[in-house]
Amino acid sequence: MSASDKNKRLGRGLSALLGETDTEGYSAPAQDGGHAPGKAKSRDGVRMIPIELIAPNPDQPRKTISEPELNALAESIADKGIVQPILVRPADGGQSFQIVAGERRWRAAQRARLHEVPALVRELTDRETLEIGIVENVQRADLNPVEEAQAYRQLIDRFGHTQEDVAHAVSKSRSHVANMMRLLSLPDSVLELLAGGAISAGHARAIANAPDPGVLAEEIVARGLSVRDAERMAREANNPPAAPETKSAAVSAGGSKDADTRALEADITARLGLAVDIRHGAKGGELRVQYKTLEQLDDVCRRLSADAARSH
Repeated sequence: MSASDKNKRLGRGLSALLGETDTEGYSAPAQDGGHAPGKAKSRDGVRMIPIELIAPNPDQPRKTISEPELNALAESIADKGIVQPILVRPADGGQSFQIVAGERRWRAAQRARLHEVPALVRELTDRETLEIGIVENVQRADLNPVEEAQAYRQLIDRFGHTQEDVAHAVSKSRSHVANMMRLLSLPDSVLELLAGGAISAGHARAIANAPDPGVLAEEIVARGLSVRDAERMAREANNPPAAPETKSAAVSAGGSKDADTRALEADITARLGLAVDIRHGAKGGELRVQYKTLEQLDDVCRRLSADAARSH
């Protein structure tokens, strides 16, 4: 399947919501007692369907709805009604309906004690239903960062879309899609903080490549740190200061150097006429020459210069 075909199918989500039926100026039609439940139609194709005949989609990408948000929407619906119909598809042979888009409006309508809701009914496959739900939620910014990332992952892993396809469908940049999906590599403890709003997507991206992002996330929350602070912490975690070597690898637990190191020190001391200390570790070592006067230093420099001249 070509990329254009994939984009067209993804784009069908919003065309089904906004393009196929013009709901501007919509007003709910009166229920005709001579029709079966959910069959009454207005001139724009919207049906009034009893709330009890509608069920949510278990694959709905949005998993969390805040109580204050739902209560506010319920108050608005009680005052002004449902301005935009929900989108549903037939279920159980047409005896009931499953929500494709608009679960929050449906739940708020119940709180507002409505008995029926306006809905557009479309024949859609499971695949189209999930795609529409994802695209609609992302474009409305109804998903938290974790839900959004998981939605992109579903479109790509389950349906073979590319990041470019997804970006086009949800009107985002490809880099945005890639950056959001990268968040899913974070530990579950960090994803929980991100989904709950304790940290932002910016915080999560900043610590994603740190050795232990879980510890950094907890510190960000505890101290109320900014994204810039999180970036600094991640840099420090990735580039810790070198620990000073307090003991040479050539020194045994008893504090004495091995025989080879002592012999080499003695040989160099005899050649230079100055005390020499050799310290060797896993990452290299040091050769320390001790002098007391500038004349002794000058003498070492002359010896080194003479040796270099002879080597040439």
